Amino acid sequence: MNSCPCTETHDGCRVVLTGGPGAGKSAVLELAKLFFCAHVRTLPEAAGIIFGGGFPRHEAVRTRRAAQQAIFHVQHALEATTEASQSALVLCDRGTPDGSAYWLGEGDLWSAVGTTREAELARYDAVIHLRTPSDSSHYNYDNPLRIETHLEAQAIDARIAEAWAGHSRYYNVPPTNDFLGKAAQALDILRDLMPPCCRAQVRPFLWRS
Repeated sequence: MNSCPCTETHDGCRVVLTGGPGAGKSAVLELAKLFFCAHVRTLPEAAGIIFGGGFPRHEAVRTRRAAQQAIFHVQHALEATTEASQSALVLCDRGTPDGSAYWLGEGDLWSAVGTTREAELARYDAVIHLRTPSDSSHYNYDNPLRIETHLEAQAIDARIAEAWAGHSRYYNVPPTNDFLGKAAQALDILRDLMPPCCRAQVRPFLWRS
């Protein structure tokens, strides 16, 4: 993060960076830390905290539903940590609606955790959807927590699009053979979501202007 002379009071615009497995979220989040000012707060992925901490991960429907409920509550708790942070932009690695793309069995995630889809969509000011690569040769298997095949990742990515359908500020970033171009597009959207006082502090990264 870069220092920022801005002393304005910020409203903490909450932005989700989402996408199917292998879409490049982690890389874009790291780039945001490098090129944006200190008034951008990034949150870790709740699923990474859950599964990285040893939560059981297998195909039993009950276990997978329990995992999504746990992820939902951790996501809410993570977001609560930013409420008094004076951040201009809170960048979330996924948001609560993502959980519905992984839900199995009867009912839905929302009834299981006592909320509604509309209420969860309203928690976020914008969502940037990085799409999973359409070409399997560009799918990255390096993440040790990633268990999905390329075809499974594409199916999840499509369900994530459905989960966020109807959000008033949904930005679709299509897959490209050039990841830097894809990353630049995502960072460009993020820059435009920043208040003018902080936008001027963003370091250049492949922008045309």
